[in-house]
Amino acid sequence: MAYSAGILLGKIIKSYGFDGALTIKTETGFEGNIPEMESVFLETDGKLVPFLVSSYEFVDNSLIRVTFDGYDSLGKVRGFIGSKVFLTSAIKTEDPEDDLNRLKGYRISTTCNDHLGTISEIIENPGQILLDVQTPRDEKILIPFHQDLIVRIDKRRKVITMDLPEGLMEINE
Repeated sequence: MAYSAGILLGKIIKSYGFDGALTIKTETGFEGNIPEMESVFLETDGKLVPFLVSSYEFVDNSLIRVTFDGYDSLGKVRGFIGSKVFLTSAIKTEDPEDDLNRLKGYRISTTCNDHLGTISEIIENPGQILLDVQTPRDEKILIPFHQDLIVRIDKRRKVITMDLPEGLMEINE
């Protein structure tokens, strides 16, 4: 698969914590509408350098916190502050439905670190995608897969952290 630098996502404005996380201020027009990021290009020394995204989370509509594979300390990422970040575009030969099926096996957790279960199936309804989650007690719950509910996607650990509305779990009982 060939990759090329695509659209300017924003600029790295600061580091966060000591584990190599960086905060990106997005360009006007994104307002929380960011496509899934597997990799990005950083402009360093006038050149575009590709980086694999380990995890990312939406801080608010204009800020994203991101970590890169292999960059797990403040010392390793300090030089990236001020760099422009570009989304990558790829020529894919795969079916877009396969992208959703890659989520099977991911664990779902809440912002309180409660483990809800593991995604066993993706249900695509018109206008809404549902995650069929198998709980540790061998029960099934349905969770809407919507950008507003997703806090963080950690591809390395295969964990999706979600901020679920009150009463959602009671609906599944």
